[in-house]
Amino acid sequence: MFAIVEIAGLQYKVEQDQKLFVNRLAGDKGGKVSFDKVLLTVNGAITVGAPAVSGITVEAEILDHVKADKVIVFKKKRRKGYKVKNGHRQSLTQIQIIGITGFEGAKKAEKTAKKTTKKADAEAAESAE
Repeated sequence: MFAIVEIAGLQYKVEQDQKLFVNRLAGDKGGKVSFDKVLLTVNGAITVGAPAVSGITVEAEILDHVKADKVIVFKKKRRKGYKVKNGHRQSLTQIQIIGITGFEGAKKAEKTAKKTTKKADAEAAESAE
């Protein structure tokens, strides 16, 4: 079982007990965060959201706030004496996925949607005759 989730503007494929680094999130070390913008879930059946799957949330725990490795930004223009050297360290948060919850609610929503679709199809067939 896995899900594709949008976290801080980026999309990640997550599974239970997975650790990953994301852009800095608000919250303290050891705190819990939940992400409700789930774009796709695979739990035996594939559920694709339009744009997000309703009723599904991904729970995570903040393990640590860290900085990434330094990236050197060097600019130079030849024969002009122009040289600029800068560095950048991105602020990251390490999180661990606790679980993907809400599949029961999503199944109920899908069944309700299927029933309403069947009713609409039946009404359309009756009006066509």
